[in-house]
Amino acid sequence: MNLRKPQAIHLNPAIGKSNRPLKQVLKLTPPRPLTTTSHNSPVHMPFSFRSLTQHMMNPADAVAGALQDGKAHLLLACTGSVATIKLPSMLAHLACHPSLSIRIILTPSAAQFLTGTSAEQPTVESLRRLPGVDGVYLDADEWGPHAWKRGASILHIELRRWADLLVLAPLSANSLAKIAAGLSDNLVTSVVRAWDTSVRPDGTRRRIVAAPSMNTMMYTHPLTARHLKVLEEDWGGRDGWFDVLRPVSKALACGDVGVGAMRPWEEVVALVEERLGLSAEGASRDGRNGA
Repeated sequence: MNLRKPQAIHLNPAIGKSNRPLKQVLKLTPPRPLTTTSHNSPVHMPFSFRSLTQHMMNPADAVAGALQDGKAHLLLACTGSVATIKLPSMLAHLACHPSLSIRIILTPSAAQFLTGTSAEQPTVESLRRLPGVDGVYLDADEWGPHAWKRGASILHIELRRWADLLVLAPLSANSLAKIAAGLSDNLVTSVVRAWDTSVRPDGTRRRIVAAPSMNTMMYTHPLTARHLKVLEEDWGGRDGWFDVLRPVSKALACGDVGVGAMRPWEEVVALVEERLGLSAEGASRDGRNGA
């Protein structure tokens, strides 16, 4: 019996040549891991069943479906400041309100403070498991798992429709500047830019609460004063839609001591409860209603 010698396989010159049989070539080539990427990042992220189930659903559709759930809706946005690590404390306190639904938006810079690398840093994934939290969104979620098509729900629009109150805590110098200038280059700023500023039938407006947090030199810079004037005077006041909780003076994460730290998270939560009418509910639940 004549056995034919395996024929050599020549690969495309663009990717190199090989005189080894195809079987040997394939054996020497390690398989590529299954990965997924975000729409705006070349970085490959490990694929998991959890990410598969999340990416199969359009986040905007889930938000739209919860519009009439009978609860108060708090949209809590964190931007690039170390004060982002106060988020679990705020959420833990707000968990005492069973009639409150919370959704969170994180900018890429804010997410850098939620990596779980120290005891004081939670992870983004851990936020999803906290009581009262019904969604956590990153910039990549804006486009959902599928290519855009006409008629599809748009996340920043659905979040704006859903929210009774938007809280920007912490609000970084960068995001403050973007908002004051009308930029909308990420999910947080897109929600702010699309905010409904019209007067409702009861004479009120849907409010935005901002708690700036930044280095002292950033805060005392003339540009910051100009940007805060837009929020406080042009858009704020009794007839406006912006509340600004000015920062306080303390030792900052950078080592400096001075003004720029976000107001205590308890004050942020207290204003949320006031704006959403939750104070009485929380007092009753905590046994502080005259008992």
